[in-house]
Amino acid sequence: MPRIQPRTLKGFRDFPPAMMIPREWIIDTARRVYRSYGFSPIDTPALEHLDILTGKGSEETDKQMYRFEDPGGRMVGMRFDLTIPLARFVAQHIQALGTPFKRYQIATVWRGENPQAGRYREFMQCDFDTIGTTSTTSDIETVLIISDLLQALDFERFTIRVNNRLVLSGLLQKLGLDQHSGAVLRALDKLGKIGPEAVREELVTMASASPEQAESVLQLAALTGTNAEILQQLQPLLAGSEMGEQGLAQLAELREALAAAGVPDERLQLDVSIARGLDYYTGMVVETFLDDLPEIGSICSGGRYDNLAELYTNQHLPGVGASLGLDRLLAAMEKLGQITAVQTPAQVLIPFFAAEHRNDYLRLAGQLRAAGIGVEFYPEPKKLGKQLQYANKKGFRIALIIGGDEFATGQCQVKDLASGNSETVPLSRDAGGVIGKIESLLEKVRH
Repeated sequence: MPRIQPRTLKGFRDFPPAMMIPREWIIDTARRVYRSYGFSPIDTPALEHLDILTGKGSEETDKQMYRFEDPGGRMVGMRFDLTIPLARFVAQHIQALGTPFKRYQIATVWRGENPQAGRYREFMQCDFDTIGTTSTTSDIETVLIISDLLQALDFERFTIRVNNRLVLSGLLQKLGLDQHSGAVLRALDKLGKIGPEAVREELVTMASASPEQAESVLQLAALTGTNAEILQQLQPLLAGSEMGEQGLAQLAELREALAAAGVPDERLQLDVSIARGLDYYTGMVVETFLDDLPEIGSICSGGRYDNLAELYTNQHLPGVGASLGLDRLLAAMEKLGQITAVQTPAQVLIPFFAAEHRNDYLRLAGQLRAAGIGVEFYPEPKKLGKQLQYANKKGFRIALIIGGDEFATGQCQVKDLASGNSETVPLSRDAGGVIGKIESLLEKVRH
């Protein structure tokens, strides 16, 4: 039979151990932060009935959706985000769940968009949402979680950009563009990608704005200054619009509460150009950028959506949340040199070169694992040099070198593979023995 050429689809990729290990670390960190705020895990199917998904995000997400007829003749689609399935989920289950309902979900989504740096057709999102309350406290908590999450992922230089859809809607109402708000907001969302001239043209052609109206929208989006100055500049622009003034008050409340909770004001940036391209947002919207790599785009985005679940139920189920784009963040970490080339999750390798002591090696490995230390035992006896080459290639931190003589005397050579230094210690399990020595070396690595 002719061999099939191994290959992957455009926009899809494999993850070897060197990428999966940091990927799983990000997932574990996100899970830990979300749970610390009381969010509970859920999962939903990758496939949904097509009418559940279409017309809920935007025209663009409808075009990008993977859709097909299943063997039962039903039209189905692969989820393009985790928020639409959440809305369907809570509409089905909220009576049993109760409100407020706080959930997180870490899962794969698919969009048939043009692949580029940090953007793939198959990617993972780490979502968290609060359902069943319109309280701005949940908006504030959403931004606090983003701040805590980025710091837990060892980032300090990042900016959380926040806006409120009510501010934009209030201005559009005053300009007489409220009937075309969806098209205006989608155009404005492209400002950072295509620039003001292209957005101006799209506002005129796609959103039916006059040149004067388009200029007013762009002027609002171009407001700069400190957070206090932006709030001050917005007041006269939104005066007389109840909706706009409400959004402005919510932004001011958000800023004050985050400062009280310890988020530095310079980490928060009120940015009126932030619109978010999905149609379901109704209030606060947020995007997060790495200061050292802003061109990668937002790595954690979200906002408030108060009407989305009403597509599936008569019950009012407002929501707010955000999503960490795991694969985009991973691409940024690669570019910033923040990923250590490690191909094993175990910290310790036990070389195998005294064949008659195989069971002794296995017993020692089991004792170390019982103490919480990850250990790999090399599967066959070979020359020590070859096994140490394997250890260095895989990224082990420590090798335990034990031959027949060491087993006879109850000694073990603990080799720090990073420095090349070795120390002989007893095989005992106390603080002065092999386990204590390994824990001491690993503690130095962590710090």
